[in-house]
Amino acid sequence: MTYRAPVSEYQFIFDHIVDFATVLETDSFAEIDADTVQAILNEAANLTSNVIAPLDRGGDVTPATLVDGVVKTSPGFGDALTQVAEGGWIGMLAEPENGGMGLPLTVATAVNEMMSGACLSLSLYPLMTQGQIEALEHHASDEIKALYLPKLISGEWCGTMNLTESGAGSDVGALRTKATRNDDGSYAITGQKIFITWGDNDFSENVCHLVLARLPDGVEGTKGISLFMVPKVIPNADGTLGEANSLSVVSLEHKLGIHGSPTCVMAYEGAKGWLVGREHEGMKCMFTMMNNARLGVGVQGVGVAEAATQKALAYAEDRVQGASPIGREGGSILDHADVRRMVATMRAETFVARCLSLACGVALDRGRLDPDQQARGAFLIPIAKAFSTDIGHEVAQTGVQVHGGMGYIEETGAAQYARDARITSIYEGTNGIQAMDLVGRKLMDGGDAAFALLDEIEAFAEEARAVLPRRAIAVWNAAETLREGVETMLALPMNDRFAGAVPFLRAFARVLGGHYHLKAAIAEGGEGKHSRLAAFYIKRMLPEHTALLAQARLGSADVYALSSEDLTA
Repeated sequence: MTYRAPVSEYQFIFDHIVDFATVLETDSFAEIDADTVQAILNEAANLTSNVIAPLDRGGDVTPATLVDGVVKTSPGFGDALTQVAEGGWIGMLAEPENGGMGLPLTVATAVNEMMSGACLSLSLYPLMTQGQIEALEHHASDEIKALYLPKLISGEWCGTMNLTESGAGSDVGALRTKATRNDDGSYAITGQKIFITWGDNDFSENVCHLVLARLPDGVEGTKGISLFMVPKVIPNADGTLGEANSLSVVSLEHKLGIHGSPTCVMAYEGAKGWLVGREHEGMKCMFTMMNNARLGVGVQGVGVAEAATQKALAYAEDRVQGASPIGREGGSILDHADVRRMVATMRAETFVARCLSLACGVALDRGRLDPDQQARGAFLIPIAKAFSTDIGHEVAQTGVQVHGGMGYIEETGAAQYARDARITSIYEGTNGIQAMDLVGRKLMDGGDAAFALLDEIEAFAEEARAVLPRRAIAVWNAAETLREGVETMLALPMNDRFAGAVPFLRAFARVLGGHYHLKAAIAEGGEGKHSRLAAFYIKRMLPEHTALLAQARLGSADVYALSSEDLTA
């Protein structure tokens, strides 16, 4: 079985859960209608299901390699990515005046999820370029925009982000890459970067690197960092390619998963670069694209969860082991209560993560014109990134368990999802950092964004009591408990908040999940597959929020009471 893009599920969530119609009603997207969106989703489904998904296994067993300094990509990747570019998918979010589609982020989020579910390794290529396009649109000079944007949007050139160094991971401000001013207005970039996703390939005409570096007069820390465009091949003024730049791929990282994605160690030896934004404001430029990038990583988790669930369900439906405990003739292991529980959990969690990601997209789309929605999108970002990627990993691991011993055998493909998903909880800000952001910066408004969400959850639950009273009451009570949790968190010193940040974020996601499942059940009138899944989630999974909040409010004393000697076996 191969991956099948869940288009009907996106449409259901657009119509009944996240109120996507409000996005199309804004002036920002007045020229896009629901029929256009449906056609885009159908076309993306055809591409991802029929062109990209068949390459997923090959990318794992025949990974990218480095031969004599040249990256050789997995078989078929170049041809598939050419189709991605020709379809306009790389420029989904780019402004139409620059040659892009100008689609809502919500729609692009659904498309990026499909690509991630089809082949995570391959999907990282367009995601990197999309991020670079956004940074250039907001911060680059007119000259850089005119030279680079048409080529990036068309897919002739591709983009990367160069942030991380061996001594500067989460602490980006500790980087040591240097920049010096050249007489011609350009800069010379010298240093080494690691973990550079799709740092090179053998099919793009040019690879354009956005590199963080420090000028001689740049202060220590993040405030002294500048951002530079450093192309692999220096373009001429007319966009044709000139001489090779002074940069190289040192090696490819040997990774647990996403083998088809060439993750490079990059060396810059006085490479020529051009300033993006102002000197010493590189992090400001990078933060412009951070929300979308984190949401993009979040839906990678959703995509892997969807693919793993599809594979586990197909296996469970076909595998016969023992007599059916419910007496079904020709029954499979799906008849066994624990297997049914595992697959139902996978489906219920994937639904929540997808709703959360699309709700975040809607808020950010509406936030172009509405400050309250902008604040909501910013609040949801760390939850969407952390919860969705945690769920991608957990669902993939459960998929291995559903397969039993066969899940541990690589040929089934179940283990690949577990290996591929693991990185998503780490890159683009570890999930611990996302949780700290949630209880730190995202509560600096005194909890206004959090309380606004909880007000909506409780108001909907009140209305839903007339149709599904028990489920509605459970969701309302959970929201009220979470409200008390937010108030408690606001009263704690910051490091005490950090000690409980991860369970707090998961508790918030649990309650949002109850809300989304309740809305789905009401949309079906209390009858149907979404309603039955909602009953499963609200009865069995929503109650976890109570224990999570109990952990979140404890503070840090018991954590620091344990010394390193105490932690030694």
